[in-house]
Amino acid sequence: MQTNAMPEINGQAGGIPEATVARLPVYLRALYGLAERGISTVASEELAAVAGVNSAKLRKDLSHLGSYGIRGVGYDVNYLVYQVSRTLGLTQDWPVVIVGAGNLGRALANYGGFISRGFTIAAMLDSDPAIVGSKIARLTVRHVDELESLVARHKVAIGVIAAPASSAQAVCDRLVSAGVTSILNFAPVVLTVPDGVDVRKVDLSIELQILAFHAQRRSAGRPDPNQANTDLAGAQLAAQA
Repeated sequence: MQTNAMPEINGQAGGIPEATVARLPVYLRALYGLAERGISTVASEELAAVAGVNSAKLRKDLSHLGSYGIRGVGYDVNYLVYQVSRTLGLTQDWPVVIVGAGNLGRALANYGGFISRGFTIAAMLDSDPAIVGSKIARLTVRHVDELESLVARHKVAIGVIAAPASSAQAVCDRLVSAGVTSILNFAPVVLTVPDGVDVRKVDLSIELQILAFHAQRRSAGRPDPNQANTDLAGAQLAAQA
């Protein structure tokens, strides 16, 4: 059994380091942006700057894909989009089920970026009678009791848990039992899953706390202008005495 206590993954996937895999979606997003601007080739330094990494790391990451670019020219943007997409498995459609049709679940279902990246929301589930049967993003919310049958019918590959923490583990267990081996968890709880099941945890409160830490450190290192004015006034009075 394993838990998803940490969002990082150790080891390698298909010979590609997991740290590299974690950066590939960032490169892909940057490449899409370049393609939308009509840029056909890009130097490693420029792509690295857009992606927020150093160029040496980017070149090493892309070398795992068999892409080395052309000296003096750079990388072909469209072909690199294909290479990264193929490596991430985005050249096929991935049916997704969202469990939890509250505010977060609704926002996820209405996000248009999933379809363009190959993810199709196949079903939305909830247990609240007031929500079941309603329409969200052209989907009819089904009762969570239908989870297993909907997973089988739509051949769901990825489950998204947007349910409360109190029910997240039970939902996870049912997804796994139904054959789902990839789970994105938004509930603020650590899930326990068997080997062979991948869980990615997204905890917005943790991210905010990390930002608060850095904001506090910046504030601590920045002089207080009010204190500086007080000190200056005191010095002036002392000089006049």
